[in-house]
Amino acid sequence: MEQLSNNIDLLWIYVCSALVFIMQAGFLCLESGLTRRKNSINVAIKNLADFCLTTVVFWLVGFSLMFGVSNFGWFGSSMLLLDFSLESPFLSAFFIFQVMFCGAAVTIMSGAIAERMRFSSYLIVTVLVSALIYPLFGHWAWAGLDTGEANGWLNSMGFVDFAGSTVVHSVGGWVSLAVLLIIGPRIGRFSSEGESQNIYPSNLPLATFGAVLLFIGWIGFNGGSTLALNDQVSLIIVNTIIAGSIGAVSAGLLGYVVQNRLNVTQFMNGCLGGLVAITANCFAVTTPVAALIGLVGGMITIGVEELLENLKIDDAVGAIPVHLGAGIWGTLAVGLYGDPAILGTGLTRMEQVGVQLLGVIVCGVWAFGIAYSILKVINYLYPLRVLRDHELLGLNIAEHGVREEKEYETGAGNLSNIDPIRPDPAPSSLKEEQR
Repeated sequence: MEQLSNNIDLLWIYVCSALVFIMQAGFLCLESGLTRRKNSINVAIKNLADFCLTTVVFWLVGFSLMFGVSNFGWFGSSMLLLDFSLESPFLSAFFIFQVMFCGAAVTIMSGAIAERMRFSSYLIVTVLVSALIYPLFGHWAWAGLDTGEANGWLNSMGFVDFAGSTVVHSVGGWVSLAVLLIIGPRIGRFSSEGESQNIYPSNLPLATFGAVLLFIGWIGFNGGSTLALNDQVSLIIVNTIIAGSIGAVSAGLLGYVVQNRLNVTQFMNGCLGGLVAITANCFAVTTPVAALIGLVGGMITIGVEELLENLKIDDAVGAIPVHLGAGIWGTLAVGLYGDPAILGTGLTRMEQVGVQLLGVIVCGVWAFGIAYSILKVINYLYPLRVLRDHELLGLNIAEHGVREEKEYETGAGNLSNIDPIRPDPAPSSLKEEQR
């Protein structure tokens, strides 16, 4: 009977790993749809390339640093280059589940910095995050997750982040912010007077499909973090779906109030913000509280989006508002609303809020500080951003030498036909119809 239960738990981990893997497809569709057609191939291939590279790097060194035998709670030092034919089935399943999380943390950056970064530069950042930034903070917050004994210096203090509002999402958000401050906004995103100008998405239905895929994947993201098919799973999944849904509704209503219409991208990002916010606390809050967390998460997403625009920081898809803004809120919500009996840290509510805040600050100092300092040096030696002419031409052809059939029809890829503010030029027949 025990063997059957273990096999069911393994099956659950693998099913949830597959669901989390679907999130890569979600990111691909969302980011390709929200950016211009002349960059869509570049955006798409980055999502596949970063996952493949992340998997190799995480197997080589990241998994060891994150979950190896702990050295004073700071880093792991065993399980380098594991041969899983010699390991237990559980460790193999745990590795697969964790590599999906690492891949998600890395690919968050892909959308934020879209349309202006060299492909080779993106791979450099991918290695930096998957080999150093993510696994070391992950060790501090999640060491011992596979054994049930907290032995990272941060989780030993009582820090709780159930499925990664900070460990996964905020890390990705902080690194994205660091890169954006180095490479700057896209050409035409802000006028010479500093006024914001729209860069229109190429395919909103595709982007919406991506958001739906991410929503589906989140069932595995949060539900699988139990590492067992136990009594917690049902509540976790219900809380996740409700928080994501109400996050979309709150963002949509806020858009109606401010703009007198439904802003499609804000609706999608509000949904994702609600999902990010509930990720840290979904196992330890009631369903009405989950709704409240999702509600605030959706609104925070819109607020941070406006803040970035005022600061002239060009996040192409709203990754920082979703993953960093809502991630911070969700992590603090553990202390504000989490059931102390379920959290099991032995801390008072105020103490729990304090240690959650500490985790948020440590994550920001570490992920942003390391990313900015290292990439600033790299940028001096090897510019992270593409040449201006290449950016105007489009990264599909400038970086990969390919373009879509529609681009040939419209003349995209010809510098004389490119308007950096709009997507690809419309066919002459369509222009006549519009007149």
